[in-house]
Amino acid sequence: METGQPSETVREAVGVFATGDTFEAAVDDLMSSGFDRAELSLLASERTVEATLGHRYMKVSEVEDDAAVPRRAYVSTESVGDAEGGLVGALLYVGAVAAAGAIVASGGSLAAAIAGAVLAGGAGGVAGSMLAALVGDAHARRIQEQIDHGGLLLWVRTRDADREKRAVDILKRHSGRDVHVHALPAE
Repeated sequence: METGQPSETVREAVGVFATGDTFEAAVDDLMSSGFDRAELSLLASERTVEATLGHRYMKVSEVEDDAAVPRRAYVSTESVGDAEGGLVGALLYVGAVAAAGAIVASGGSLAAAIAGAVLAGGAGGVAGSMLAALVGDAHARRIQEQIDHGGLLLWVRTRDADREKRAVDILKRHSGRDVHVHALPAE
């Protein structure tokens, strides 16, 4: 007989961090202790949470155990830096190659092609730098909006009691607040 209730649950450890540094230290410790990046999730942006839930939240503690709250995958600060560098490098390269190709195709000399590549590459690099700044700013805004609402919320999926204990110990060791384990319906 079907009751409409989910038969399986997912257990996860939850913690709230006051600073980006304590949050990152906890994540680093979790990953070096055998937890996979795919087992870590964070609260989605304030706008996404509001759109999904239909209301604003005042404190992260209001949503930490809500199965309906939208989440996002963990992205390390280094990955954000890599994305910024990729944007700068890609636009610098594309600009330089396009300019050099256009000059050579129109019958220009090698010196003109090199000069054009340098100028266009520089312009592409500037455009890439502006886009990279936007990526970094968006990441910083998401972190700050959560801190403004009480802290950075981190969920860690666990497979068994041993991993639950390990996750809770790590979250507490790195100044996690309101650290606990909860069960949510499996997706």
